[in-house]
Amino acid sequence: MEVSLVARFTGRLRPLAARHRPSNAGQGLVEFSLILPLILLLLLGMMEFGVAFNRQLTLEYATREGARTGASLVNGGGTLGCSSGQSPNAAAVDPQIVAAVERVLKEPPNDVPILRPIDINQVQGIRIFEVTSSGTITGKGNDWSYSAGAGPVIDGQRLDFVQGSVSWSACSRSNANPPGSIGVSIAYGYSFITPLGTLNQLLARMWRDEQNPPLNNTLTMRDRTIMQLNPTQ
Repeated sequence: MEVSLVARFTGRLRPLAARHRPSNAGQGLVEFSLILPLILLLLLGMMEFGVAFNRQLTLEYATREGARTGASLVNGGGTLGCSSGQSPNAAAVDPQIVAAVERVLKEPPNDVPILRPIDINQVQGIRIFEVTSSGTITGKGNDWSYSAGAGPVIDGQRLDFVQGSVSWSACSRSNANPPGSIGVSIAYGYSFITPLGTLNQLLARMWRDEQNPPLNNTLTMRDRTIMQLNPTQ
């Protein structure tokens, strides 16, 4: 009889203890809400980095093609020099260089499938500059800026870039011994595809304590390639 009473009393206590047992469901939800922003930040970062890296590869290939074209053409043919009768095709050299760059930016070659076209209207400028035979960048160069359909005609199509300042004429590019070098550089305004760009600008404003700096969602990418001018035979 005593055993039966103890069993009944114990049985009544078990539901009471179960009702007062703490639940772990709320703790798991809190932990997930804390880690979720980090997971999203990681995923967005991976996506943004992949696109930005692809854009950078396209810029590298474009400057390489431009520098290769410039190194091959040198002064455009004919006798070196800027006097009458010398370098008769010098005026066509830089447009050919820019055309080579533009082709890659618009339609990357099929033999490099990883490359993707970029928004050419976001190219801030193309510069063709002089490098001496010793590798010194002299500061002389020619600048081209974006202007849709306003450039010179190359192979029946107008370029989307027009020439601005000129301080290094093609007729002065010497490939005599020792030959100089030519450099081609590009500045490109990369637009973020995720909210990371805005977040980056907000953090920059907080850390630098600037007075209302302009917020934008772009990042300037730059690339340049330097190649030696094809030496005289």
